[in-house]
Amino acid sequence: MSHSIAVLPGDFIGPEVIDATLEVLQALAPRYGLAFEFTSLPFGGNAIDRFGEPLPQVTKDACSAADAVLMGSAGGPVGDHPWNRLPREKRVESGILGLRKHLGVFANLRPVKVFDGLEHLSPLKASVAKGTDLLILRELTGGIYFGKPSHARDDEGLSTMVYQRYEVERIARVAFETARKRKGRVTSVDKSNVLDVSQFWRDVVVGVHASEFPDVELDHLYVDNAAMQIVRAPTDFDVVVTGNLFGDILSDLAAVIPGSLGVLPSASLGGSVGLYEPVHGSAPDIAGQGVANPVGTLLSAAMMLRHGLDRGAAADALEAAVQTALAEDPTVDLGGSRGTAAFTAAVIAALPAPAPAAG
Repeated sequence: MSHSIAVLPGDFIGPEVIDATLEVLQALAPRYGLAFEFTSLPFGGNAIDRFGEPLPQVTKDACSAADAVLMGSAGGPVGDHPWNRLPREKRVESGILGLRKHLGVFANLRPVKVFDGLEHLSPLKASVAKGTDLLILRELTGGIYFGKPSHARDDEGLSTMVYQRYEVERIARVAFETARKRKGRVTSVDKSNVLDVSQFWRDVVVGVHASEFPDVELDHLYVDNAAMQIVRAPTDFDVVVTGNLFGDILSDLAAVIPGSLGVLPSASLGGSVGLYEPVHGSAPDIAGQGVANPVGTLLSAAMMLRHGLDRGAAADALEAAVQTALAEDPTVDLGGSRGTAAFTAAVIAALPAPAPAAG
């Protein structure tokens, strides 16, 4: 079976980690009876340079027609860069929001896992970080980033946090369904002690839990307390579900626990086509040096295999190969000696042997 993958390489190290990942996927494919059709598309800063906008129509159309979208990292340096001086609607960040909206993905899954043997990289004590395996589930298309009215004036700035019942219900269902396949625990994060919209969020989550998922354990934390508890005792958490703003903050907070953004993947689901991308940025300072860490993109591809293409065995094999390569000798940013090419080769070497030819 052939799968059509829309590939958005992005900017700076984006194409480097994407190329490494496509190489691994091509090596993995014959071992599991897979075939891929990769279509590389303009997105982000490179699309601004070519088309004057970060998300051109050709990319929208191809993403809609694909089985999945695999993205590298997009954007440029912080500060006075030409891409950052454009009107807001023409900037890379608006392209990312526009892509999510176009695909209709409302659930962002960010696994946070500390790999055995790499606990020393965490800013937390190794004894605290060891065994961390939690999932931040962020509502992606509602909340304060999209609420109206919204404006910035000389005498006033205003943003509106609003959630509709269906938006909370659908993300709650994803959280409970996901927890059933993990440890069976959901922590819902809000600020219901001071925000009416958060009280609404909590009430709806409680209702979905009582009527549809009473077998899953549910508890609640205010967002400030959740931030403290995630760094104090990350192994206490299984699935954390929260709104767009709080999820944005908490997922970045939790992302530092493994010690490097370079190892963290993400998946954005809920539409007909899923979006899979690493958490890290485009790292202009190391682009072209051959040291970009492809782990986040490789693990994003594993999430694509599992969630987008229903190829769980292939996803397991890819994740295991990545973990084996990390245990042998990690990438330079993790204190190892391997650059992008060497680590990619190590992952391929760790994949299961191809099945023998028939006959």
